[in-house]
Amino acid sequence: MKEKKEILSQQIIQYKLERLALEVAENLGNTTEDMVLLGIRKNGFIMANMVATLIQPYFQQKIEVNGIAMNKQMPDEIRLDTPIMANGKHILLIDDVANTGRTLLYALKPLLQQYPKSIQTMVLIERMHKLFPVKPDYVGLSVATTLQEHITVEMDELQIKGAYLL
Repeated sequence: MKEKKEILSQQIIQYKLERLALEVAENLGNTTEDMVLLGIRKNGFIMANMVATLIQPYFQQKIEVNGIAMNKQMPDEIRLDTPIMANGKHILLIDDVANTGRTLLYALKPLLQQYPKSIQTMVLIERMHKLFPVKPDYVGLSVATTLQEHITVEMDELQIKGAYLL
């Protein structure tokens, strides 16, 4: 079994999420349009709920949180937990780790028939192995890894426990 090395503690992750939420609030805080946080199941959805709570004091408009479910290895079917009307709204797509960009790219599929005001992406950890033209707008930590290494983010239903390199 591979040894896991902590790259982000629970305390540092909380600090990074607070910073990311402030960045979003700074960029979109004066808008008159509502915001939808789309969290990629499972970890991205937990992060989206955490970020929504952190953004709310700085954002006067409505913030909606929704989940996206997909098979990350073969993203042929992408399902939103609840259908949304994204027209004219700011969309923030959230996931825990960005590697090749595939998941973030395919998660946009349900939005292609709508006309959001803006679409931005947020990840807790970004790896440097892009195969698809998606660069996260908000990043907690950028990590250069080998292709053989793996990053895992451990969470329970309410909080992030830590991020590890395997």
